[in-house]
Amino acid sequence: MIRYNLWLDPENKAQHRAVEADLERYFIDRFADYPHIRLFGADPYDYDSPFNRLYEALIVRADDYCQRQWCYVPTPIQLNQAFFRAVGRSNKFLRDG
Repeated sequence: MIRYNLWLDPENKAQHRAVEADLERYFIDRFADYPHIRLFGADPYDYDSPFNRLYEALIVRADDYCQRQWCYVPTPIQLNQAFFRAVGRSNKFLRDG
């Protein structure tokens, strides 16, 4: 069963853009709750690294937030893109090297 709003109503671009912008703000606000986080490290596929654990937890919370706040079910791609746009705009992440 299709449940993603983007797929159910692709023509409602204003709503999709508004939700995506709000998701990005949501992630930036959540990053403020954490100390500086080192991006990746020696192994970017280390699922126990702080960055990867944070990603997993915040994606689940953001999905729940969208459904409660907007009555909107975002696609995994919308969540992922908003998360990484927020990472790019945030000063909370440190890069190795």
